[in-house]
Amino acid sequence: MSAERVDCVVIGAGVVGLAVARALAIAGCEVVVIEREATIGSGISSRNSEVIHAGLYYPPGSHKARLCVRGKSLLYAFCDAHRVPHRRIGKLVVAVDEPQRDALVALQANAVACGVDDTAMLDAHELAAIEPALRGVAALWSPSTGIVDGHALMLALQGDAERHGASVALRTSVEGGAVDDGHLSLETRDATGERMTLVATRVVNCAGLDAIRVASLLAGADPSRVPRLRRAKGHYFAYAGASPFSHLVYPIPEDGGLGVHATLDLGGQLKFGPDVEWLDDDAPFDYVVDETRRPSFERAIRRYWPALPEDRLVPAYAGIRPKLTGPGEPNADFVFSGPRDHGVAGLVHCFGIESPGLTSALAIAEAVVAVLGVR
Repeated sequence: MSAERVDCVVIGAGVVGLAVARALAIAGCEVVVIEREATIGSGISSRNSEVIHAGLYYPPGSHKARLCVRGKSLLYAFCDAHRVPHRRIGKLVVAVDEPQRDALVALQANAVACGVDDTAMLDAHELAAIEPALRGVAALWSPSTGIVDGHALMLALQGDAERHGASVALRTSVEGGAVDDGHLSLETRDATGERMTLVATRVVNCAGLDAIRVASLLAGADPSRVPRLRRAKGHYFAYAGASPFSHLVYPIPEDGGLGVHATLDLGGQLKFGPDVEWLDDDAPFDYVVDETRRPSFERAIRRYWPALPEDRLVPAYAGIRPKLTGPGEPNADFVFSGPRDHGVAGLVHCFGIESPGLTSALAIAEAVVAVLGVR
């Protein structure tokens, strides 16, 4: 097995991994990104709502709250500078009855505590004026919520990283590794079966759904520092017809997610999702959309759009979210497990990077660079 010494290895070429690689390369590091799939961003990063979140939902002071608000600003600026298609489309969070009004008021207060100061509360008449098809007693208007072409974003991040000297090795998987005398070694295998050991000064684990498995492969690291992975599958259905909405429409958040919401892509396609299906720890998973979930989607959607026609929802896609807590438990924060946590210099694990991971990607990259002490 051949060996090669490198400065920085980033594991995973999703939106977060590419943002981290770009930040490290801009800081002057030699960076290699390894990705086991044949293309960048084929996992979590390509199976989400492509929403630029404003930062309404997260506990004030948490990583998710801080990095979402910071990341939103960075992301809009990056998209403008690199001509990544995006649009500040705005979002309405709808209270469908009086009992939900208090939750809406609490959500606005939480947003303010997180530094989001541009929301507005709308009454039923104001809501109807903006979106006549919606039913609700009130809504929270978020003008800084947007949508983005996720694939174009990742291509732009990859291109900028490579312009600063980073390289991306596709179809290359991590098969093992070790922590020994301050050195980090990764055993990799490429598509031809060739094995190589990468001896790195810094390793950043941005492997998404695979991050916990990758962390567990490192011999010599403390296994008690590796959390348990909980997986939540989310299905999406597309709407076969012209959209009645010109903004994003969200219900009051639910356990494990933000509820079955209505989003538009940059081409105007309306889709609904995701729902939440908790998967057993040892259950195999796939990205097949379970069509038997259509009736539950229709019921959820008709709470805020009563006129949803019959038989207009068609299967679109599904994604899996890497969660660190399970059903009925409070949502976990992002976890950046660095040297202060596990005692291994130069090693950072990014655990539980789900929504708002896309929005936060550039701010996450800043945080990782800070944890590594790169200047």
